[in-house]
Amino acid sequence: MLRLFAALPVPPEISRPLRKLQKDLPGARWRPEENFHVTLCFFGELRHTQARDLDELLGEIEAPAPTLSLEGAGWFGRREPAAVWARVRGSDEVRGLASACERAARRLAIPLERRPFTPHVTLAYCHATPLEDARAWTERHQDYRSEPWQTVAFHLYSSQKRDGGPSRYVAEADYPLSGR
Repeated sequence: MLRLFAALPVPPEISRPLRKLQKDLPGARWRPEENFHVTLCFFGELRHTQARDLDELLGEIEAPAPTLSLEGAGWFGRREPAAVWARVRGSDEVRGLASACERAARRLAIPLERRPFTPHVTLAYCHATPLEDARAWTERHQDYRSEPWQTVAFHLYSSQKRDGGPSRYVAEADYPLSGR
């Protein structure tokens, strides 16, 4: 079984400055820079045959190469924050690419989460973080802005558990995106 998701990579010139935001939040387990990405679709645990079929369908996706930028911050979790993140500026191209990845999963009857798509870069997972602290952290970082970047491919990543540390994300397949 493989734990898989489709995502856009975040280049080092964008991910490095994000590290400066990773402080002053109780209960935050900060993500390593090499794990920064913009999830398009989380597929969950798949058998190798399903992964092979998904790879084939993802390879058929034709989409423009989006220009991305980050602005502001937020958190997931209503009563107790589960994660804090940097917001990806609204992009119809990113939403279209996420929808194409979801359609590929549905064609294979892969069950998907029912949460609305919120493009973001996860900076930390939270444990017992008070809601007020997450709110204050988010407010402190609302002015954050990154430089824009264009991504030329999306990837199918596997999430591999490591003893005592954060999961390692490995790009298993690359899918080029077209120019404008």
